[in-house]
Amino acid sequence: MLTKISVPAMPKIRKTINGKDASSQGAFAACEIINFTVDVPRQLGASAVVLRICEDGQKDTDYPLTFKGTKEGVDTYSLNLDTGELCGDAGQGLFFYEILFLRGLDTLFTSTTNQVDFTLERYSDRRFALLVYEKEYKNPEWFKGRIMYHIFVDRFYKGDGDVSKREDVIINEDWNNGTPQYAKKNGEKLANNMFFGGNLWGVAEKLDYLKSIGVGIIYLSPIFKAYSNHKYDTGDYMQVDGMFGGDEAFKNLIKKAKKKDIRIILDGVFNHTGDNSIYFDRYGEYGKVGAYSNPDSEYRNWYNFKKYPNRYEAWWGIEILPRLNHNTDSCREYFVGKGGVCEKYVLDGIGGWRLDVADELPDRFLDELRSTVHKASDGECIIIGEVWENAALKIAYSDRRRYFRGRQLDSVMNYPLRNGILGYIEEKDASFLANILKEIYATYPRGVCHCLMNLLGTHDTERILTVLGEGSDKEFCEDNDVFAKKRLTEKQYARGVALLKIASAIQYTVYGVPSVFYGDEVGLEGYHDPFCRRPFPWGRENTELLEHYKTLGKIRTEHPVFIDGEFEIEMAEGEILVYSRRGRDEHIKVLVNLGNTDYPYELDCEAVDLLSGKAYKGTVKKESAMIVLCKETEE
Repeated sequence: MLTKISVPAMPKIRKTINGKDASSQGAFAACEIINFTVDVPRQLGASAVVLRICEDGQKDTDYPLTFKGTKEGVDTYSLNLDTGELCGDAGQGLFFYEILFLRGLDTLFTSTTNQVDFTLERYSDRRFALLVYEKEYKNPEWFKGRIMYHIFVDRFYKGDGDVSKREDVIINEDWNNGTPQYAKKNGEKLANNMFFGGNLWGVAEKLDYLKSIGVGIIYLSPIFKAYSNHKYDTGDYMQVDGMFGGDEAFKNLIKKAKKKDIRIILDGVFNHTGDNSIYFDRYGEYGKVGAYSNPDSEYRNWYNFKKYPNRYEAWWGIEILPRLNHNTDSCREYFVGKGGVCEKYVLDGIGGWRLDVADELPDRFLDELRSTVHKASDGECIIIGEVWENAALKIAYSDRRRYFRGRQLDSVMNYPLRNGILGYIEEKDASFLANILKEIYATYPRGVCHCLMNLLGTHDTERILTVLGEGSDKEFCEDNDVFAKKRLTEKQYARGVALLKIASAIQYTVYGVPSVFYGDEVGLEGYHDPFCRRPFPWGRENTELLEHYKTLGKIRTEHPVFIDGEFEIEMAEGEILVYSRRGRDEHIKVLVNLGNTDYPYELDCEAVDLLSGKAYKGTVKKESAMIVLCKETEE
């Protein structure tokens, strides 16, 4: 642990692009020139200032800053850094830098924990990241400012329309109270062949409901033909599952959603298939055409067999999910080539792909996928990766990923935000969330920031209401018989609702696009998979929560600042968090108080709380969030 330096006054570091402040930014296009200006108090005793930078994994280069003058005891130094020259022919890259203050007998180094704020240390430690992306890199504009709704198809709504029924399927007829099929303990084998009957016809029938809460994007769990209810074990990518209504129901949904200006995102499970698939055909149900059942199969080299046929690579060692080998040209081209899976559904009218386990997909696969779908959609198709950490700095299987440098992803699932919100609520420490928000905003390209999939829950997590309601009351248990029956107490449920209102207010107002997991907006409870996947409680909704989400939807859709407005943390102290969004002639502040007493916070403008519709009176109520519109226009 390095000792923090005690100095009489800290230097200030500013970044600008064409005269515009970019101090909170750490990702730039390869055509931009960054001006670094460093103001150094004479009391610090620095005789020179140097920017030390290296490309990821390479040697350092030092750039001395030029002394520009002194005013009121502060020396000013400056440097112009050309990102194009920095990257050279590559046109993109990831770099790490620090600022050195030379003081004669010693040198002080900047050290950052959130990519914006810094301390001074005696040794090099925790550098700033600088991501440079290709100058042509653009993100689909239509996606920004919308609201996403994540639907697990089998559990959303049973619509009228033709569906097929397999003989090996168990139908649970108790939509309101039925328990999803589960294993006694996590990790034990489970057939996953129990269905409740939700289908794509049902999604189409509920478009008016979704529109009423402001939804402009529907993200569907996998819909392709597969054995299981979750469909992450694809059997045939070229067919929509008959139990969901097949291709006819899918086309009907696309058509009706388009009329309501709602776009459909599909779940692309391209890392692995099911063992019961046309490609693998372990059980011979596809006529022994697959790699397992036929050694001469055209799909034989799509998989890596260690000892044919029973030993093969599988996702996380799960034998029913054999892993695809995308180094095989025919395999890769089937998905991302001309006329392949990805292009087919883009031409059918989808708005984009969410890529399952993106960390496990090779760079070449992602490069070709983006090229293909962007050509097919004139750059309109969005590509969202499942990445659980900071995607700009992500290392997977010892390789640094280049998701945001221009040729791969437009966005990722923003799990760091979920972690930050939960940490803030659990610990009542606003700085925890503030540091995450600053880091992501600094390391991702701005276009990516405004396209982030901001989630509080998914099919892979416990229900957010359960997490918030249970809080510190959570007890360790491995028996799924307990979770199948367990519900929040009345007190826990009320606490969950109150905290979810605060969490969702943050989710809807920071940079990015809020994504609501079906049923969260009406109080659906549930522990880990599969208990987080209970059917939507139609007719039994928590109307208090639903009205809150409708209000959030109205606020977000009526105020264009949420499309791409600048974001700034203004205060993060203890239980209090204040941040602002500015842009498109609007200025909105979000004030959050997790404390049990009211907190006085004065504004320098007339304002109204958009959640309550009441004029802001200079106080943030205890255990609440306020979305405050400043009435005066800010330049």
